[in-house]
Amino acid sequence: MVAPHSESRSTLATISRTVRPAELPVGAMLELRPNCECCDRDLPPESTEAMICSFECTFCRSCVESKLKGRCPNCGGELVSRPRRPAEKLAKNPASTQRIFKPQGCAGAAE
Repeated sequence: MVAPHSESRSTLATISRTVRPAELPVGAMLELRPNCECCDRDLPPESTEAMICSFECTFCRSCVESKLKGRCPNCGGELVSRPRRPAEKLAKNPASTQRIFKPQGCAGAAE
């Protein structure tokens, strides 16, 4: 008898052995956008306050909790904590410097 999910584990193990971060296509990593789209607060790559949706719309934790109620105003998706890139990886894979600021999209988003 085969254990549940053994095939998917095997596939994931094969993928993880065959694709290394250095081999990923350009654009395959998170942009790590530099600011909150609602209030324009700075969110450096090491910030624990940055939250993103699956499209990488980026917001500060304060706006997510007080204005957005955990939902992205752009796509309606869930907002989760953004992972932090290790400092030694930022030199070769820097965070984005392009600011996106859409305060009008956040006004009354969760109402």
